[in-house]
Amino acid sequence: MAPSTPGSLRATFSDGVATAKQLVAAGVPERTVYHRCLDGGPWQLILPGGIFLFTGRPTRRQLVLAAVLLGGPDAMVTGLEACRRYGLRRGPARIRDERESPEEVDLLVPQHRQLRSVGYVHVTRTKSLPEPVLREGVPLAPLTRACTDAARRRRNDGEIAELISDAVQRNLCTVAALGRQLDDGSRRGTAIPRRVLRSVADGARSAAELDAQKLWRGTGLPEPLWNVEVRTAGGVLLGIADCWVDDVAMVWEIESTEWHLSPEDHDRTVERAGEFVAAGAVYTASKPRKIRTDRAGVIRMLRQTYAQAAARPRPALYATPRDAHPLQ
Repeated sequence: MAPSTPGSLRATFSDGVATAKQLVAAGVPERTVYHRCLDGGPWQLILPGGIFLFTGRPTRRQLVLAAVLLGGPDAMVTGLEACRRYGLRRGPARIRDERESPEEVDLLVPQHRQLRSVGYVHVTRTKSLPEPVLREGVPLAPLTRACTDAARRRRNDGEIAELISDAVQRNLCTVAALGRQLDDGSRRGTAIPRRVLRSVADGARSAAELDAQKLWRGTGLPEPLWNVEVRTAGGVLLGIADCWVDDVAMVWEIESTEWHLSPEDHDRTVERAGEFVAAGAVYTASKPRKIRTDRAGVIRMLRQTYAQAAARPRPALYATPRDAHPLQ
């Protein structure tokens, strides 16, 4: 075999990522491969047998491709990394600077592969390996599997709610499909995701709304509806109420700034509040920080607002679910 040149290697491995075996097969002597990975050399050994054909900091894509090469031909990315590649943006925040410790990549591999987690790669061996979805050259676990795998490895209710609700609201999957995925696998690590999934089915869209649902249970007030369309008797849509107390036509909004993606969105929120009030609804709002730090104060405000709403004739307003996300 003719010796490989730098140009031919760049053409063969366009992302600059290869395994030692691939490089040897391409004509680079094994001793040369590892010699080039020594300090001061032109290459880097990033994982066992995984080579970056450059110096300097790798991109996220290069880190992910190296993880997949480590896993072998049937490996696929799952968990949060896969969710991000499907377009989900809410939920756990990315590590901003991976210089010291790259953000973990979750990998699914067949049960027979004798492979352990190493470095930034977390390996899960499974008997039920799903059919991968190829996105930009990266094999991904199906979204329902990726989403539930990400949820099972986290303990923060709010982060899980953000991730799950993002997938559901984008119509990428359903609550029912996520529930079935949790049922199909091991029950280890599923208690929190199952609890959060029930809250998402009831209408929670974010960590702030999950906190709001928990707080409401301490008010002693009637159970409300969450994220419902409110209309006039003539069928005119007033808006989507975060929390709607139907017996007194009361609206409680959670003013989370992360939903205000532009000044126009914020203006629309203000206009919606005015439309609710003009139609006769009693309206109040709370900041997420207030809900977290002044539980007693918010509960007191909600009880007072409910009493105010109950003291006047109920207007002819009606609420219907914005969408249906049944668990079964």
